[in-house]
Amino acid sequence: MSLDEDAIKLFAMTSKLIELDLDQVELEQAIDLRRDHRATAEVDGAYYPQIDRAIRAEAAEMAPHYEVFYSLETTIRQLVRDQLQAAQPDWWDKRVPEQIRKDAEKRQKQEVDTGITPRSDDPIDYTNFGELGIVIRSNWDVFGALFSSAKAVERVMANLNTLRGAIAHCSPLAEDEVVRLRLTVRDWFRLGE
Repeated sequence: MSLDEDAIKLFAMTSKLIELDLDQVELEQAIDLRRDHRATAEVDGAYYPQIDRAIRAEAAEMAPHYEVFYSLETTIRQLVRDQLQAAQPDWWDKRVPEQIRKDAEKRQKQEVDTGITPRSDDPIDYTNFGELGIVIRSNWDVFGALFSSAKAVERVMANLNTLRGAIAHCSPLAEDEVVRLRLTVRDWFRLGE
């Protein structure tokens, strides 16, 4: 066996040991370091490599921002759903402004009509940040104890809705907008202090 072969084998074994150590860290710390790309590679192996490398790199840079939006928007929807459900069982019909209900139900129907699997049976999952801000503000009797200011909630939600556009439409966020996103997320969590 040559020196090169030994070096390659040593590298492979060291890499495997590092992977095992990282598996243990993920398990102990209950975190996902997003190292397992095998499922994506199996599905996209034939087509994804045909996409320009610069576009794939840009997508990888945008992925953490999408994750922030997905997590935050889902969390806020759950908060709205839980708080309004506790206040009134038929909250969707009684507490959500009519235009928001109509728009969400229209989006839901459009999705069903396309023949793809609907994302949800719950119409609130078809609302956006701006609409969620309006729902919160129009139900201030329910949310007033959770947040410091109705106007601040609406402003932060409107900012999130605006920032969401670039990510939802697969455009890169400018460096200033990445900073603005971080600050707006902080603003959201400060509203509950």
